[in-house]
This record gives sequence, structure tokens and C-alpha cells, in this order.
Amino acid sequence: MTLLKIARMGHPVLHRVAEPVSDVNTPQIQKLIADMLETMTDARGAGLAAPQVHEGLRLIVYHVPVSRVENPEEALPPQVLINPVLTAVGRETMMCVEGCLSIPGIRGEVSRHARVHYAGLDASGNLVEGEASGFHANVLQHECDHLDGILYPQRITDYSRFGFVEELSR
Repeated sequence: MTLLKIARMGHPVLHRVAEPVSDVNTPQIQKLIADMLETMTDARGAGLAAPQVHEGLRLIVYHVPVSRVENPEEALPPQVLINPVLTAVGRETMMCVEGCLSIPGIRGEVSRHARVHYAGLDASGNLVEGEASGFHANVLQHECDHLDGILYPQRITDYSRFGFVEELSR
């Protein structure tokens, strides 16, 4: 496996709409998945989208750490979601303090749907779907935004809650 270079804000790959993955089982896609999982873990991220590693494909990897959920049973080990489709469940929203591996050292508060239905393919090409809430819903929406060329600062409405981690914690 290989650690991949993460594109930073300003790179054009982050502003393009990603293309669907046509065949999950190619050696190239399987290697990309393995490399993205290793890169996400090494960077201590909660998620990573293929455009962030210079691949314009609709593929995300993510996990839900125990530290981000109230009920430890809601934690998830690393997941793969290919060609994901998200649909809001209800109208309830939540405010999320987000960071991004493509925008290191900065955080901002963003409104997200509190619950989403997700569907897509896993690393083996099997259909997976379910409902997510809380941090799980947050990370899915953040990573899927990357697939549509959207970075979280584009969703900020109150810029007084956007800045460098060290400054916001004062």
C-alpha cells in the first residue's frame, strides 16, 4: 500500500464533479481503496474522498470513531462507499464543527442534515444502504460533498465560527 498525496484547497481537482466508478473489481480500484484507507488512517482523518487524492472518482472511505459517538455501538470501523447516493431523512438539521484533510489546521461550523439515507457499493461491489445520524451522517455528507466539488467552507453561513484551530480554542 502507498500513502497518497492529499490535494489542498485551491487545487482544481477539488472543484470538479467526480465520475462514477464503472467497475469496482479492477486492480486499480482495489489498490486505490487500500491506499485511501491507509492514507486516511495515517492522516488521522475521519474520512477521505477520491478527489482529495487526485482521483476524480465517486469513492469515499470513512470511519466513525468511538470518541465521536455517545453510544459505543454506533462506532464503525473503516468503511468504503462507491457511487454513493445520500437522501435527507426529515427536515431536522444539526450544526457540525468540521475540519478537512484538504484544509489543514482550520475548522468551521456547518449546518448538515441530522439524518440521511445512504446507498452505494462496498469494496466488493455489493449494494449497501442504511440510515445514518449524528457524526455518521456528518462525515457522509462532508465526504460526498467532495464528490460534487464542494468544500465545507462553501456551506458556512457564520464566518465568525471559521478559523484556525488554535485561535478558535481561545
